[in-house]
Amino acid sequence: MSVTYKVLGQANPAATTTTTLYTSSSTVVVSTLVVCNQANAATTYRVAVKPTANTLSTLHYVAYNSSIAAYDSVALTLGITMGTAENVIVYSSTSTTSFNLFGTEII
Repeated sequence: MSVTYKVLGQANPAATTTTTLYTSSSTVVVSTLVVCNQANAATTYRVAVKPTANTLSTLHYVAYNSSIAAYDSVALTLGITMGTAENVIVYSSTSTTSFNLFGTEII
């Protein structure tokens, strides 16, 4: 068994666009998601975890329309375990929000 600590995904999605930040290809432990608002106004964001075969629905969200202040960052310590072919999905109300996902792949 190989364990790799790494940046799992990074994205700066377009405004109001649901974006796949990461798709697992093995067993994964997601440790931290950093959300960064780079604008001079507050914004909202969403985070969901779902199996690839499923359609995104309300049961997948771990954060929904959460607010983040202007020029601020939020670190979500998640500890989420994921199997193969599961996705972390992100969304922001503006195009000035970046998402950085960190964790461990176990192969």
